[in-house]
Amino acid sequence: MPATWGKVARSGARVVRPSPDREDKDPEKRDRGRPPEWQPEQWTREAPAPRSPAKAAAPAAPRPRGRKVSKVVAQEVAGAVEPALAPRIERRLGQAADAFERDHLADALRILKPLSKEAPGVPAVRELTGLAYYGTGQWALAAKELEAFRSLGGSVEQHPVLADSYRALKRYGAVAELWEELREASPGAALVTEGRIVAAGALADQGNINAAIQLLERGPVKPTRSAGLHHARLWYALADLYERAGDAPKARDLFARVVAVEPGLADAAERLIALG
Repeated sequence: MPATWGKVARSGARVVRPSPDREDKDPEKRDRGRPPEWQPEQWTREAPAPRSPAKAAAPAAPRPRGRKVSKVVAQEVAGAVEPALAPRIERRLGQAADAFERDHLADALRILKPLSKEAPGVPAVRELTGLAYYGTGQWALAAKELEAFRSLGGSVEQHPVLADSYRALKRYGAVAELWEELREASPGAALVTEGRIVAAGALADQGNINAAIQLLERGPVKPTRSAGLHHARLWYALADLYERAGDAPKARDLFARVVAVEPGLADAAERLIALG
């Protein structure tokens, strides 16, 4: 699958995003787009000053940062675990959410793996665990966790990520099923557009470029003054397909639109120059 537009990334809907009074007024700013290839955290520690063996002590481990989970998530936790465990589950989930938001995915997973066993019935735990696995390229584990989230909460919020995990596993039938569910639910333009991009990518992976183009052409293709990130992402994907199909003029026009709205999106600027 084209690495330039084959991956989506969505923050945990009710865990990672700030509370409503702090949340950015523009919801698209919460979608970080396709991140660069994930790399493990490189932790370094400065050598301590020389001390006598009798006085030497192990350095204190850094205390995990955290955030307060939303009321919805707190209610989910309260309804799924013993009352005595709820405060600790909430605290650890908040710490995992903070690590995830700062792209410390290995740290997030160290917290989330035990939580998935202790609180398997909490949708937010399964959702964030799935997203963290997805961010590290562990597609099968991501799909397992996000399917659990899908079953527990009935939400389509992470359908694009789940579909992209199945796309990576070449389970194209599952991708098509999730796209139909998302399209019928119609939760919002940005989310549906992400699902459309993944579904088109799956068609392209199977060599059906024309069908992929037709699917994207039914999305928000026309330029608009209020164009945002999801428009630019779709334009980029469609431009890539037009170029692969030999339609350079259409590809050039769409790459130009991408650069005008999101100049730093993938390699759109370079490809526009290459197309003359």
